[in-house]
Amino acid sequence: MKLKMMTMVGAVLSSMFILAGSAAAEERFSDLQHVKWAEDSITYMADRGTVAGVGNGKFAPEKPVTRAQAVTFLVRELYPEQLQSGAVSPSYTDVQSTHPFYHEIGIAKHYGLARGFPDGSFHPDAAMSRAETAAFLTRAYALSTGGMSVSLTDVQHHWAAEPIQLMSSNGLIGGYADGTYRPDRSVTRAEFSVFLARVIRFERQAAIALQDWDKLISYMTLSEQVGQMLMPDIRQWNGQATTTVNEGLKRTVQDLDLGGMILFDKNIVNARQVVQLTHDLQKVAGELPLYLGVDQEGGVIKRIPGGTNLPGQMALGASGDPILAKAAGTLTGEELRALGLQVNFAPVLDVNSNPDNPIIGMRSFSADADLVSRLGLDTIQGLRQAGVIAAVKHFPGHGDTTVDSHLGLPVLTHNRERLDAVELKPFRTAIEGGVEMIMTAHIAFPAIENEHVTSLKDGSQVPIPATLSKKVLTGLLREELGYQGIIISDAFTMNGIAEHFGENQAVERAVNAGVDIILMPQHPEAAHKTLVQAVENGRIPVETIHKSVKRILELKAKYGLFDQEESLPQKFSALKTIGSEEHRAIEREIAERAVTVLASRHGENPDSIQPSDRVVIAATDKEQAEQLQRQLTQTASNRSLKTEIAVMGQGKTLGVLQKMEQADYVILASYQFRNVASEFGWSEIQTVVDTLNKLNKRYVLLSLGNPYETMYVQNVRSALAVYGKQEPNTQAAIQVLLGQLKAEGVLPVATQSIQK
Repeated sequence: MKLKMMTMVGAVLSSMFILAGSAAAEERFSDLQHVKWAEDSITYMADRGTVAGVGNGKFAPEKPVTRAQAVTFLVRELYPEQLQSGAVSPSYTDVQSTHPFYHEIGIAKHYGLARGFPDGSFHPDAAMSRAETAAFLTRAYALSTGGMSVSLTDVQHHWAAEPIQLMSSNGLIGGYADGTYRPDRSVTRAEFSVFLARVIRFERQAAIALQDWDKLISYMTLSEQVGQMLMPDIRQWNGQATTTVNEGLKRTVQDLDLGGMILFDKNIVNARQVVQLTHDLQKVAGELPLYLGVDQEGGVIKRIPGGTNLPGQMALGASGDPILAKAAGTLTGEELRALGLQVNFAPVLDVNSNPDNPIIGMRSFSADADLVSRLGLDTIQGLRQAGVIAAVKHFPGHGDTTVDSHLGLPVLTHNRERLDAVELKPFRTAIEGGVEMIMTAHIAFPAIENEHVTSLKDGSQVPIPATLSKKVLTGLLREELGYQGIIISDAFTMNGIAEHFGENQAVERAVNAGVDIILMPQHPEAAHKTLVQAVENGRIPVETIHKSVKRILELKAKYGLFDQEESLPQKFSALKTIGSEEHRAIEREIAERAVTVLASRHGENPDSIQPSDRVVIAATDKEQAEQLQRQLTQTASNRSLKTEIAVMGQGKTLGVLQKMEQADYVILASYQFRNVASEFGWSEIQTVVDTLNKLNKRYVLLSLGNPYETMYVQNVRSALAVYGKQEPNTQAAIQVLLGQLKAEGVLPVATQSIQK
């Protein structure tokens, strides 16, 4: 019976998958200098917790491996869970209960892994031969005959001819220069480690080739499996931004067996550097590739260096065009793919129904759940078409909150009927459309989860957020909504989690709730250790880990992460897609289609800029004012415009108003984002608007952020919204003001004037 195949069925599935090598020795031996050819294999097997030294940091690589040691190594690899149970008597005449490997020999006999001799003995301390090594390994692993033809002159009539030929046909053992195998020669501890490592690596590669993820998981250590469930950020090392694979980053990836990483601005210099970084990261990761992801929502949240940023999701919402939404997803995916990135934490499926939301705002498509659903699905399909995984966010919905979960723990008190009608609708649509990754929200939803725990921050009773709630993630998302894909948490560095729950407790709770991947643990090493210990101690069921890892591996395979064969020069050549003219044209079209009239003297168009006008451009940010000035000058090159900038801010209002008195036209730029709209400093803008009205000046209040100006500023006679301060957005506004473009966008959020 092929024993490895036996471990794939029955009750062993529930423990073998997880516990193989779970107590990885991590030994580093000082006596390997004369066996450099075997050092990698010895280290690999020691890290798996399979082989061990002889004490004092020694491995004794050139000593013969005994039969008892050999079966012990195999039992540690194949049946570690049995080592925790009671002893199984081997019933050999020469293996007494006092033998140091009595238990292991008993397990090996029980599973038919090792056989004794006709006289009832086992010869535990006898040296293993090359023939016995082949026999032991082919009993343990279900190998098929390979395609390599090897002729060994001294094995044809040997009792171990069949296992030797089987091993050699797969390139797992070899002969000597004279064509012999020398089957009866003893095997050293180094040689046995090499043979065993070859078989395990061969079987892993075979499992990957066949996409047999259950089999692959059976060869993965607990460290490797838990590592697949971690996706940290590595922004700095030794006080410097991480833009290359330095030793710190390399150790983190390899020591924690990481399954992925998220990149931020600190990791990004330019497109060529990102390609080099992602290429090198995958080389460090080895046979289990990394998910490499970024937040590329477009608009205010962007990562692609020199790429097509796009005007943002609310600009798409103002256009209302599903074709443009899909095109935006496709071009974003193409540029991310060219950079070596496979996961985009977008689109945002939050319905921004609350103007006081301090963190979502124009990152959302709309306050209309149906529009968010339609455009969200189109964007997902575009990313998928380009070969990039869309990780939609933030489930069950972050749109109607007044607390930023980066800073605190929001609570959404709506009843279930409202959640179904608004917050959950876009996620239902995405699930029906086959979305493959969903990010959780660090938000409490009492209508679904009403449990409270004691806060580590202040001892108060705080509700369980969605990220840590089994009722939300397993009960609602998986069971009720039928979602089968990967659940990834929002960042564990955010205060909504970090302050109240403590990272170790939160990591364990999140996985038990249903999270497959922990994003951005504050302390990756501690998170890794916590999960390993939780599995070993039974606080996290082994089946939970297995299911998560299988989902992760399946999706990596679906998106070709195991097939990364492109050379670095080929990857560099693909960078021509970054910011291509074709992509820029789509960017311009979205921006132009998005421009929305918020207020007009005549109900249709804002005040226009006339030839020879003296134009004052006022903004709180000097660079923003200069950007608008530059674009206006270039676009109106055939007009004799005179332009001047005015920087607004505390104590500067009088000077700004004096400049405006001499102007024919005023562009008053407003930018409200990442704060509560009702608490924003609208008074200065109101003062300027009142003055312009009194002077009967032509002007435009240009909304560059969340388009809620007319809720808080009264008597605005001319206003445009462009949903972003990026150049494509502002350029489209300039074209409208010059009469070169008609503003056709439809406001995607509700605004109701606040009476003062």
